[in-house]
Formats: sequence, structure tokens, C-alpha cells
Amino acid sequence: MKILLTCHYNFDTNAGAAGVTWRLGQEYEKLGHQVYFYSIDDLPNKLHRLAKFAAFPEFVTYKIENLSKEQGIDIVDASTGDAWLWGFSQNKKKNRPLLVARCHGLEHIEHEEYLQEAEQGNLKLSWKYGLYRGSIRLWEVTTSMRNSDLVLLLNSCDAKYVIEKLKVKRERVAIVPNGIADRFLNLPFESIATTDNSVIRIAQIGTYIPRKGIYYSVPALNKILARYPQVEVSFFGTKCFECPDPAQVYADFDPRVRDRVKVIPYYNNETLPELLKGHHIKLFSTISEGFGVALIEAMACGLAPITTATPGPLEIVRDGYDAIVIPPRNSQAIEEALELLITNRSFLVQLRRNAYTTAQSYSWAKIAQRNLSLYEQACLGKGDR
Repeated sequence: MKILLTCHYNFDTNAGAAGVTWRLGQEYEKLGHQVYFYSIDDLPNKLHRLAKFAAFPEFVTYKIENLSKEQGIDIVDASTGDAWLWGFSQNKKKNRPLLVARCHGLEHIEHEEYLQEAEQGNLKLSWKYGLYRGSIRLWEVTTSMRNSDLVLLLNSCDAKYVIEKLKVKRERVAIVPNGIADRFLNLPFESIATTDNSVIRIAQIGTYIPRKGIYYSVPALNKILARYPQVEVSFFGTKCFECPDPAQVYADFDPRVRDRVKVIPYYNNETLPELLKGHHIKLFSTISEGFGVALIEAMACGLAPITTATPGPLEIVRDGYDAIVIPPRNSQAIEEALELLITNRSFLVQLRRNAYTTAQSYSWAKIAQRNLSLYEQACLGKGDR
């Protein structure tokens, strides 16, 4: 098959949706399929970053039309919102590529979480947000799903929302997880010292933004670091538009504990297993998450997760078996969960081993096969709306 994968982000293969798109395409190529990638990076450099994002659906339409004429194409697998314009104009045609809307985390749910953060004073939404991201963008995402032959989602909560509130037909909706690279599978399992005063290292992986729950995790971490001198904290991949400088992270910590805080603003994904060596707990305090690849990667490296009860993580872990699951937006719950694992080494070891085992099932090779199977099923019913 000839497959076009689109992603409305800069195509950094070490990050988020772009990394997922890249790895899925790589697996398709291994299986003999021809894959084309198209992202924000393919747009003219003279365009402003926000203009690129807003105009991306038009460029995607042009890309699909050109590929169809020059190469022929079987599948357009587009991140939600990318192909709404092309889908709107083409959905009645029979001899066209299969159109897939791939959701990397439902923006409608993320929008609701942002509004709640703004109500609590943790986030200030500009007028620009209401003008596009909180209105037109949501309409684009909805339209792209309604005009697609197949809608791929990462969790059951997103699926329920799409079916019940966005009125997408149930038979066109499927849940398929993301995976982790082979380098994370079957790594040696690190043992842990059992003495109470041995070092415990906590890792928080991801951009330093409100959606990742920093307003709730940082106060808890400050208290834990003050209480337990043997505890250290590492932040990996903090760099983003809102937080380009590691100094912003350090500034949020009491000067008396900053020497036990380490910030690595950017890392190559292939180096993460090495970076996580000697770490024991993965803190995932997100308030909105479609899936959580970084969560599984850390589990595969032998870290015990503390995660919020958000849709993505709830598809991956079970409370008390391979994670501690806590309510979102609850700094006290984060503090109590951390303290439990710091003071109960046998429970920490148990969670680490179970989390490690759970992570082994998330091979990209298996997940790529699942995606291809869904393509084939959808091809049989294409146009049946």
C-alpha cells in the first residue's frame, strides 16, 4: 500500500505525536509499504508558526491531490484536523484514498481541562485561544472525524466522547494504542537497594507545561525533597515554547533542595534508557493525556509509575498492580503516593517489576499490524456512512 501520514507538528521524531507518526511509518516500511510523511516542517519557512498551523489543512489538501495524480495513494492517515478540508470535498467520491483521522489525544477534552485550569487561576488563556484553538480548531477536528472512513483513538474515554457528543458513527471508530521502540523492550531489570537511606530517584518526563500537571507536582516534590534528603528528582524533555530555559524549572524549587533537582531540557529518545538508569519512580501528574508513551517507556526501564487517573494512563496500568493511580489536580495525593513508595521498598519493587512486565506488550511491530488490519477492514466499507 501507499500511505500518506500527516502530522500538524514540527517533525521532531523524539517528541510526542511526531515521534509516534515516524515510528509507525517506519514499521509500515519494514512490512513493504511505501510511506510518505507530511508535517508543518514541509510548509514555506516564510510563514509564521501560527499561520502554518492554521493553514496546514489547505497544504494537506494540495499534497493529497498531487500525490494522487503523480504516485497514486491508497491511505491518507491524518492527525485529526489535518485533512478536514480534503475530506469535506471528497467524501462522496468512490475512487479516492481511504481517509483515516488519527487522534493523538482528543482536543475537545484537552480544551475542557484548559478551561478548568483557567478557572482555578493556573492558566491564562489569551484572546487568541478563544478565537481559534477553543473554537474553530475544535470544529475542524470534529469535521475531520465526521468525514473520515476510519477514526483511530487512543482510549475508550475519547471514543465515547467522539461517538456520543461528536456524533461519529460507532462502526467507524476504533481504539488502537501507541507503541515503544524495540530498544525499550527486554532491557535488563535494575535491582534496588533495600535500606531506608539509599538514594531514590524520581523522573518526570515531558514538557514543563500546565497540562503536564506541574502546578500540582512541583509543590509535592518540594515537600518530599525537604523531608527526605536521600531523594533526587530529574526532569527530562522540559523544553517547549512556554519553557525554553531550565532556569524556569529550578526557580520553582526551594533553594535548599535545588542541588537534588536535575533538568535535561532536551534528549534524543534513543538515549532515554541510559538517562533513566538509577531512577525508580516515574511521576506522571498530567491533567489531560490521550495515551502516554513516555509512561510506558519509563515502565519498560523499570520505573514504578505514579499517574493521574486520566484517560490514556487508565488504558495502560492498574492501580496497586503496576502503578499508583491518583486523582488529577491533587498535590497532596502526589505527595502521599511518593512517600508510600519511598518508605515501602518492597511495594516499590513489586510495582517496578509489574510495570516492567506490562510494558513489554507495547511493541510497534504488533501495533503496526493492528493498524493495517483496521485499514483493510475500513476499505471494505469505504463510503458507507
